[in-house]
Amino acid sequence: MCIFCGIIRGDLPASIVYENNHVLAFLDIQPFTPGHVLIIPKTHVSSFVELSKEEAGHLIRAGQLIDQALRESSLRCEGVTIFLSDGKAANQEVDHVHLHVFPRFEGDGFEMRLEGKGRRRPGRSQLDEVAEKITDAFERL
Repeated sequence: MCIFCGIIRGDLPASIVYENNHVLAFLDIQPFTPGHVLIIPKTHVSSFVELSKEEAGHLIRAGQLIDQALRESSLRCEGVTIFLSDGKAANQEVDHVHLHVFPRFEGDGFEMRLEGKGRRRPGRSQLDEVAEKITDAFERL
């Protein structure tokens, strides 16, 4: 059973902050900061690319609305982080696509480290080579 589908059906509890015919937004039970919201499509799909263009649009638009609401709320919010982990290797923990939206402030303790083991800035030729691989894939879409 998908825990997010259970929340959509009303079988599992959630602190809902926004809902329309396409998406449901509720507070994460393991928040990075107070006000950490998860937005899910009401259609069960595992991956972002499985969403139709319309469903993806509703998800992203809901992210904008939650961002704005966080900034207007009385919660501490000096900025907002929005991210979507797509797939196990990207640390997606629930097999139902979901968008994270949460307030940020100086000293909140959340970090997305850019330094990595052996990570260094690539040269232009390497960047161009990677760009070509991605743009070639568009022909197969």
